[in-house]
Amino acid sequence: MRFRVERDVLADAVTWTARSLPTRPPVPVLAGVRIEADSSGTIQLSSFDYEVSARSQIPADVSEPGTVLVSGRLLAEISRALPAKPVDVVLDGTKVVVTCGASRFTLLTMPVEDYPNLPVMPPVSGTVDGDAMTHAVAQVSVAASRDDTLPLLTGVRVEIEGEKVTLLATDRYRLALRELTWTPASPDISTVALVRARTLSDAAKSLGTAGSVAVSLSTGAGVDLIGFEAAGRQTTSLLVDGDYPAVRRLFPDETPIHAIVSKAQLTDAAKRVALVAERNTPIRLSFSDGQVVLDAGQGDDAQASEALEATLVGEDISVAFNPQFLLDGLGALDTTFVRMSFTHPNKPVEFTGQESLDGEDDKGYRYLLVPIRFAS
Repeated sequence: MRFRVERDVLADAVTWTARSLPTRPPVPVLAGVRIEADSSGTIQLSSFDYEVSARSQIPADVSEPGTVLVSGRLLAEISRALPAKPVDVVLDGTKVVVTCGASRFTLLTMPVEDYPNLPVMPPVSGTVDGDAMTHAVAQVSVAASRDDTLPLLTGVRVEIEGEKVTLLATDRYRLALRELTWTPASPDISTVALVRARTLSDAAKSLGTAGSVAVSLSTGAGVDLIGFEAAGRQTTSLLVDGDYPAVRRLFPDETPIHAIVSKAQLTDAAKRVALVAERNTPIRLSFSDGQVVLDAGQGDDAQASEALEATLVGEDISVAFNPQFLLDGLGALDTTFVRMSFTHPNKPVEFTGQESLDGEDDKGYRYLLVPIRFAS
Protein backbone atom coordinates (compact mmCIF):
# COMPACT_ATOMS: atom_id res chain seq x y z
CA MET A 1 0.00 0.00 0.00
CA ARG A 2 1.26 3.44 -0.93
CA PHE A 3 -0.57 6.78 -1.15
CA ARG A 4 -0.11 10.54 -0.81
CA VAL A 5 -2.69 12.80 0.85
CA GLU A 6 -2.94 16.40 2.06
CA ARG A 7 -2.03 16.79 5.74
CA ASP A 8 -5.20 18.67 6.79
CA VAL A 9 -7.45 16.21 4.96
CA LEU A 10 -5.76 13.24 6.63
CA ALA A 11 -5.71 14.83 10.08
CA ASP A 12 -9.42 15.72 9.98
CA ALA A 13 -10.44 12.27 8.75
CA VAL A 14 -8.30 10.30 11.21
CA THR A 15 -9.32 12.48 14.17
CA TRP A 16 -13.01 12.10 13.34
CA THR A 17 -12.79 8.35 12.73
CA ALA A 18 -10.77 7.69 15.89
CA ARG A 19 -12.86 9.92 18.17
CA SER A 20 -14.97 7.07 19.59
CA LEU A 21 -12.23 4.46 20.00
CA PRO A 22 -12.39 2.76 23.42
CA THR A 23 -9.77 3.80 25.97
CA ARG A 24 -9.49 0.20 27.21
CA PRO A 25 -10.50 -2.00 24.27
CA PRO A 26 -11.57 -5.59 25.10
CA VAL A 27 -9.27 -6.79 22.31
CA PRO A 28 -6.24 -4.86 20.98
CA VAL A 29 -7.44 -4.60 17.37
CA LEU A 30 -10.41 -2.45 18.45
CA ALA A 31 -7.95 0.35 19.26
CA GLY A 32 -7.06 0.47 15.58
CA VAL A 33 -8.19 2.45 12.58
CA ARG A 34 -8.44 0.44 9.39
CA ILE A 35 -7.09 2.20 6.30
CA GLU A 36 -8.19 0.98 2.89
CA ALA A 37 -6.51 2.53 -0.14
CA ASP A 38 -8.42 2.04 -3.37
CA SER A 39 -6.95 2.30 -6.85
CA SER A 40 -9.81 4.65 -7.78
CA GLY A 41 -8.11 7.37 -5.68
CA THR A 42 -9.97 7.19 -2.39
CA ILE A 43 -8.96 6.26 1.14
CA GLN A 44 -11.51 4.86 3.59
CA LEU A 45 -10.74 5.01 7.30
CA SER A 46 -12.87 2.90 9.66
CA SER A 47 -13.26 2.29 13.39
CA PHE A 48 -15.58 -0.01 15.33
CA ASP A 49 -15.99 -1.02 19.00
CA TYR A 50 -18.96 -3.42 18.49
CA GLU A 51 -21.38 -0.60 19.40
CA VAL A 52 -20.35 2.49 17.42
CA SER A 53 -18.77 2.46 13.99
CA ALA A 54 -17.32 5.33 11.95
CA ARG A 55 -16.23 5.56 8.33
CA SER A 56 -14.61 8.48 6.55
CA GLN A 57 -13.74 8.64 2.87
CA ILE A 58 -11.16 11.09 1.50
CA PRO A 59 -9.41 11.66 -1.86
CA ALA A 60 -5.78 10.62 -2.23
CA ASP A 61 -3.14 9.85 -4.84
CA VAL A 62 -3.00 6.04 -4.54
CA SER A 63 0.05 4.35 -6.10
CA GLU A 64 -0.54 0.92 -4.61
CA PRO A 65 -3.90 -0.18 -3.14
CA GLY A 66 -4.02 -2.08 0.12
CA THR A 67 -5.44 -2.37 3.63
CA VAL A 68 -3.74 -1.91 7.00
CA LEU A 69 -4.72 -1.56 10.65
CA VAL A 70 -2.79 0.83 12.92
CA SER A 71 -3.28 2.48 16.30
CA GLY A 72 -6.01 5.08 15.78
CA ARG A 73 -5.15 7.45 18.61
CA LEU A 74 -1.45 7.44 17.74
CA LEU A 75 -2.11 8.07 14.05
CA ALA A 76 -4.48 10.92 14.97
CA GLU A 77 -1.86 12.56 17.20
CA ILE A 78 0.84 12.16 14.57
CA SER A 79 -1.29 13.49 11.69
CA ARG A 80 -2.26 16.60 13.69
CA ALA A 81 1.40 17.28 14.55
CA LEU A 82 2.76 16.97 10.99
CA PRO A 83 3.90 20.07 9.08
CA ALA A 84 1.56 21.58 6.47
CA LYS A 85 2.88 19.49 3.57
CA PRO A 86 1.69 16.42 1.62
CA VAL A 87 1.84 13.16 3.58
CA ASP A 88 3.21 9.92 2.11
CA VAL A 89 1.99 6.67 3.68
CA VAL A 90 3.74 3.43 2.72
CA LEU A 91 3.31 -0.14 3.98
CA ASP A 92 6.76 -1.67 4.52
CA GLY A 93 6.43 -5.27 5.67
CA THR A 94 4.68 -5.19 9.05
CA LYS A 95 5.17 -1.46 9.51
CA VAL A 96 3.59 1.68 8.10
CA VAL A 97 5.92 4.56 7.32
CA VAL A 98 4.43 8.06 7.46
CA THR A 99 6.57 10.78 5.86
CA CYS A 100 5.79 14.49 5.73
CA GLY A 101 8.53 16.95 4.84
CA ALA A 102 11.45 16.18 7.14
CA SER A 103 9.23 14.23 9.57
CA ARG A 104 9.19 10.45 9.46
CA PHE A 105 7.20 8.07 11.67
CA THR A 106 7.07 4.28 11.70
CA LEU A 107 3.96 2.59 13.09
CA LEU A 108 3.46 -1.08 13.84
CA THR A 109 0.50 -2.71 12.12
CA MET A 110 -2.09 -4.96 13.75
CA PRO A 111 -3.55 -8.10 12.14
CA VAL A 112 -6.25 -6.69 9.87
CA GLU A 113 -7.76 -10.17 9.44
CA ASP A 114 -8.73 -10.11 13.14
CA TYR A 115 -10.69 -6.89 12.74
CA PRO A 116 -14.50 -7.33 12.92
CA ASN A 117 -16.75 -6.61 9.97
CA LEU A 118 -18.37 -3.20 10.23
CA PRO A 119 -22.19 -3.08 10.35
CA VAL A 120 -24.03 -2.36 7.12
CA MET A 121 -25.64 1.07 7.01
CA PRO A 122 -29.46 0.64 7.05
CA PRO A 123 -31.54 2.19 4.22
CA VAL A 124 -32.01 5.95 4.55
CA SER A 125 -35.14 6.79 6.57
CA GLY A 126 -35.02 10.53 5.91
CA THR A 127 -32.91 13.67 5.92
CA VAL A 128 -32.70 16.53 8.40
CA ASP A 129 -31.10 19.97 8.29
CA GLY A 130 -27.73 19.71 10.01
CA ASP A 131 -27.96 22.96 11.97
CA ALA A 132 -31.49 22.13 13.18
CA MET A 133 -30.36 18.66 14.26
CA THR A 134 -27.32 20.00 16.12
CA HIS A 135 -29.39 22.60 17.98
CA ALA A 136 -32.22 20.20 18.85
CA VAL A 137 -29.89 17.49 20.14
CA ALA A 138 -27.98 19.99 22.29
CA GLN A 139 -31.23 21.25 23.81
CA VAL A 140 -32.43 17.76 24.74
CA SER A 141 -29.21 15.98 25.69
CA VAL A 142 -28.65 18.28 28.70
CA ALA A 143 -31.42 16.35 30.46
CA ALA A 144 -30.09 12.85 29.70
CA SER A 145 -28.59 10.91 32.60
CA ARG A 146 -24.82 10.49 32.89
CA ASP A 147 -25.27 7.48 35.20
CA ASP A 148 -24.31 4.34 33.25
CA THR A 149 -25.97 2.15 35.88
CA LEU A 150 -29.28 3.35 34.38
CA PRO A 151 -28.56 2.79 30.66
CA LEU A 152 -32.14 3.53 29.60
CA LEU A 153 -31.91 7.08 30.91
CA THR A 154 -28.58 7.75 29.19
CA GLY A 155 -30.49 7.62 25.92
CA VAL A 156 -32.56 10.09 23.92
CA ARG A 157 -35.93 8.77 22.80
CA VAL A 158 -36.51 9.60 19.13
CA GLU A 159 -40.16 9.47 18.04
CA ILE A 160 -40.86 9.79 14.32
CA GLU A 161 -44.33 10.39 12.88
CA GLY A 162 -44.28 11.41 9.23
CA GLU A 163 -42.53 14.78 8.95
CA LYS A 164 -42.34 15.35 12.72
CA VAL A 165 -39.47 14.18 14.92
CA THR A 166 -39.70 14.45 18.71
CA LEU A 167 -36.65 14.08 20.96
CA LEU A 168 -37.09 13.29 24.66
CA ALA A 169 -34.56 12.86 27.48
CA THR A 170 -34.74 12.64 31.27
CA ASP A 171 -32.52 11.86 34.26
CA ARG A 172 -35.50 11.69 36.66
CA TYR A 173 -34.88 15.24 37.91
CA ARG A 174 -35.56 17.07 34.63
CA LEU A 175 -37.14 16.30 31.30
CA ALA A 176 -36.48 17.93 27.93
CA LEU A 177 -38.66 17.69 24.81
CA ARG A 178 -37.88 19.15 21.39
CA GLU A 179 -39.91 18.87 18.21
CA LEU A 180 -38.50 19.46 14.72
CA THR A 181 -39.36 18.63 11.14
CA TRP A 182 -37.44 16.51 8.65
CA THR A 183 -37.90 15.04 5.18
CA PRO A 184 -38.86 11.36 5.53
CA ALA A 185 -38.16 8.81 2.83
CA SER A 186 -41.72 7.54 3.36
CA PRO A 187 -44.46 10.03 4.30
CA ASP A 188 -46.23 7.53 6.58
CA ILE A 189 -43.16 6.51 8.58
CA SER A 190 -43.89 5.82 12.25
CA THR A 191 -41.14 4.51 14.51
CA VAL A 192 -39.39 4.95 17.84
CA ALA A 193 -35.69 4.57 18.68
CA LEU A 194 -33.65 5.02 21.84
CA VAL A 195 -30.21 6.42 21.01
CA ARG A 196 -27.33 6.96 23.42
CA ALA A 197 -27.20 10.68 24.17
CA ARG A 198 -23.41 10.72 23.91
CA THR A 199 -23.49 9.11 20.46
CA LEU A 200 -26.29 11.36 19.23
CA SER A 201 -24.51 14.50 20.48
CA ASP A 202 -21.25 13.45 18.86
CA ALA A 203 -22.94 12.75 15.51
CA ALA A 204 -24.83 16.04 15.60
CA LYS A 205 -21.72 18.09 16.41
CA SER A 206 -19.46 16.40 13.88
CA LEU A 207 -21.91 16.08 10.97
CA GLY A 208 -24.29 18.99 11.59
CA THR A 209 -22.13 21.51 9.73
CA ALA A 210 -22.46 19.49 6.51
CA GLY A 211 -25.84 20.97 5.56
CA SER A 212 -28.10 17.94 5.20
CA VAL A 213 -27.71 14.77 7.28
CA ALA A 214 -29.13 11.42 6.13
CA VAL A 215 -30.58 9.36 8.99
CA SER A 216 -30.96 5.60 8.69
CA LEU A 217 -32.93 3.42 11.10
CA SER A 218 -33.19 -0.35 11.37
CA THR A 219 -35.53 -1.62 14.09
CA GLY A 220 -37.16 -5.00 14.61
CA ALA A 221 -35.06 -6.68 11.94
CA GLY A 222 -32.27 -8.43 13.81
CA VAL A 223 -29.76 -5.74 14.81
CA ASP A 224 -31.32 -2.41 15.86
CA LEU A 225 -29.14 0.34 14.44
CA ILE A 226 -29.20 4.05 13.76
CA GLY A 227 -26.89 5.58 11.19
CA PHE A 228 -25.93 9.12 10.16
CA GLU A 229 -24.23 10.14 6.94
CA ALA A 230 -23.00 13.48 5.59
CA ALA A 231 -20.04 14.85 3.62
CA GLY A 232 -18.33 11.50 3.05
CA ARG A 233 -18.66 10.42 6.68
CA GLN A 234 -20.82 7.65 8.15
CA THR A 235 -21.42 6.59 11.72
CA THR A 236 -23.66 3.88 13.13
CA SER A 237 -24.65 2.95 16.66
CA LEU A 238 -26.56 0.14 18.30
CA LEU A 239 -29.81 1.35 19.82
CA VAL A 240 -30.40 1.14 23.57
CA ASP A 241 -32.59 -1.84 24.42
CA GLY A 242 -35.54 -1.49 26.78
CA ASP A 243 -38.82 0.32 27.40
CA TYR A 244 -38.41 4.03 28.02
CA PRO A 245 -40.63 5.40 30.81
CA ALA A 246 -43.85 7.19 29.79
CA VAL A 247 -42.50 10.68 30.45
CA ARG A 248 -44.79 12.75 28.22
CA ARG A 249 -47.55 12.56 30.84
CA LEU A 250 -45.33 14.49 33.27
CA PHE A 251 -45.95 17.72 31.38
CA PRO A 252 -48.92 19.48 33.06
CA ASP A 253 -52.14 19.96 31.12
CA GLU A 254 -52.87 23.26 32.88
CA THR A 255 -50.67 25.73 34.73
CA PRO A 256 -52.64 28.35 36.73
CA ILE A 257 -49.50 30.34 37.52
CA HIS A 258 -46.77 31.51 35.19
CA ALA A 259 -43.97 34.07 35.26
CA ILE A 260 -42.04 35.71 32.43
CA VAL A 261 -38.47 36.90 32.97
CA SER A 262 -35.63 38.10 30.75
CA LYS A 263 -33.62 34.96 30.04
CA ALA A 264 -30.27 36.76 29.98
CA GLN A 265 -30.93 38.63 33.24
CA LEU A 266 -32.15 35.50 35.01
CA THR A 267 -29.15 33.51 33.80
CA ASP A 268 -26.66 36.13 34.98
CA ALA A 269 -28.39 36.56 38.34
CA ALA A 270 -28.55 32.79 38.91
CA LYS A 271 -24.82 32.47 38.20
CA ARG A 272 -24.03 35.21 40.72
CA VAL A 273 -26.31 33.90 43.45
CA ALA A 274 -25.09 30.33 42.89
CA LEU A 275 -21.58 31.38 43.96
CA VAL A 276 -22.63 30.94 47.61
CA ALA A 277 -24.70 27.79 47.01
CA GLU A 278 -22.62 24.91 48.31
CA ARG A 279 -22.79 21.47 46.75
CA ASN A 280 -26.36 20.11 46.64
CA THR A 281 -27.86 23.31 48.05
CA PRO A 282 -30.54 25.04 45.99
CA ILE A 283 -31.28 28.52 44.68
CA ARG A 284 -34.66 29.80 45.82
CA LEU A 285 -36.82 31.89 43.48
CA SER A 286 -39.66 33.88 45.06
CA PHE A 287 -42.14 35.36 42.59
CA SER A 288 -44.45 38.22 43.50
CA ASP A 289 -46.16 41.00 41.56
CA GLY A 290 -43.57 42.61 39.28
CA GLN A 291 -40.46 40.82 40.52
CA VAL A 292 -38.59 37.64 41.32
CA VAL A 293 -36.06 37.44 44.15
CA LEU A 294 -33.26 34.89 43.92
CA ASP A 295 -31.47 33.88 47.10
CA ALA A 296 -29.09 31.17 48.30
CA GLY A 297 -27.29 30.35 51.54
CA GLN A 298 -28.67 30.44 55.03
CA GLY A 299 -27.72 30.56 58.71
CA ASP A 300 -24.02 31.20 59.30
CA ASP A 301 -23.09 30.36 55.70
CA ALA A 302 -22.41 32.90 52.97
CA GLN A 303 -25.62 34.32 51.54
CA ALA A 304 -26.66 36.12 48.37
CA SER A 305 -29.85 37.60 46.97
CA GLU A 306 -30.85 39.53 43.87
CA ALA A 307 -34.16 40.95 42.64
CA LEU A 308 -35.19 41.05 38.98
CA GLU A 309 -38.16 42.46 37.13
CA ALA A 310 -40.69 39.75 36.28
CA THR A 311 -44.27 39.46 35.04
CA LEU A 312 -46.37 37.17 37.22
CA VAL A 313 -49.79 35.79 36.29
CA GLY A 314 -51.50 34.13 39.27
CA GLU A 315 -50.71 34.05 42.96
CA ASP A 316 -47.27 34.51 44.55
CA ILE A 317 -45.13 31.39 44.53
CA SER A 318 -41.67 30.28 45.70
CA VAL A 319 -39.63 27.37 44.34
CA ALA A 320 -36.08 26.11 44.79
CA PHE A 321 -33.88 24.48 42.15
CA ASN A 322 -30.54 22.76 41.74
CA PRO A 323 -28.47 25.70 40.38
CA GLN A 324 -26.83 23.74 37.56
CA PHE A 325 -30.09 22.17 36.42
CA LEU A 326 -31.66 25.65 36.34
CA LEU A 327 -28.77 27.05 34.29
CA ASP A 328 -28.85 24.06 31.91
CA GLY A 329 -32.51 24.74 31.15
CA LEU A 330 -31.98 28.46 30.64
CA GLY A 331 -28.96 27.81 28.44
CA ALA A 332 -30.97 25.50 26.18
CA LEU A 333 -33.47 28.26 25.38
CA ASP A 334 -32.68 30.59 22.49
CA THR A 335 -35.39 33.19 23.10
CA THR A 336 -35.35 36.63 24.73
CA PHE A 337 -37.68 35.66 27.58
CA VAL A 338 -38.29 32.51 29.59
CA ARG A 339 -41.75 31.50 30.77
CA MET A 340 -41.91 29.40 33.93
CA SER A 341 -45.26 27.66 34.38
CA PHE A 342 -46.31 26.36 37.81
CA THR A 343 -48.99 24.10 39.26
CA HIS A 344 -47.67 23.88 42.85
CA PRO A 345 -44.42 24.87 44.68
CA ASN A 346 -43.41 21.21 44.94
CA LYS A 347 -44.52 20.09 41.46
CA PRO A 348 -42.31 20.15 38.33
CA VAL A 349 -41.95 23.55 36.65
CA GLU A 350 -42.17 23.87 32.86
CA PHE A 351 -39.71 26.19 31.10
CA THR A 352 -40.55 27.49 27.62
CA GLY A 353 -39.25 30.42 25.62
CA GLN A 354 -40.95 33.43 24.12
CA GLU A 355 -39.72 36.45 22.17
CA SER A 356 -41.82 39.18 23.82
CA LEU A 357 -43.49 39.81 27.17
CA ASP A 358 -46.99 39.78 25.73
CA GLY A 359 -46.42 37.04 23.15
CA GLU A 360 -47.13 33.33 23.22
CA ASP A 361 -44.57 30.83 24.42
CA ASP A 362 -42.98 28.37 21.98
CA LYS A 363 -43.92 24.78 22.85
CA GLY A 364 -41.43 23.41 20.33
CA TYR A 365 -38.94 23.11 23.20
CA ARG A 366 -40.03 22.32 26.75
CA TYR A 367 -37.83 21.78 29.79
CA LEU A 368 -39.43 20.35 32.92
CA LEU A 369 -37.50 20.72 36.19
CA VAL A 370 -38.34 19.11 39.53
CA PRO A 371 -37.98 21.65 42.37
CA ILE A 372 -36.19 20.92 45.61
CA ARG A 373 -38.30 21.00 48.75
CA PHE A 374 -37.19 23.65 51.19
CA ALA A 375 -38.09 24.46 54.80
CA SER A 376 -40.70 27.20 55.13
